[in-house]
Amino acid sequence: MPTQAIPEELLRVREQIDRIDHGLVLLLANRFALTHRVGELKAEHGLEALDPERESRKLAEIRAQCEKQGVNPDLVADILERVMREVVRNHQVIKARQAGA
Repeated sequence: MPTQAIPEELLRVREQIDRIDHGLVLLLANRFALTHRVGELKAEHGLEALDPERESRKLAEIRAQCEKQGVNPDLVADILERVMREVVRNHQVIKARQAGA
């Protein structure tokens, strides 16, 4: 079966998607750097790693933003819930380290 040439426009669009994916990784790296500092501050001030009220509020805000942008709110909420779980785990590690120091 002959291989078809990939249209130039398709290649350009894929390059844009690749740049966005790279940007998403950078945004997540920045977010995790900031949440690491939040974890340090929470540990220093004896605050819990999990703030369920803030988490619920943030997810509601994100869902509303998704609705406005025509993005699947369940998909984005699922992604952010996973990110938030990772953040809470990181905060627990930070708190344990500071308690042992």
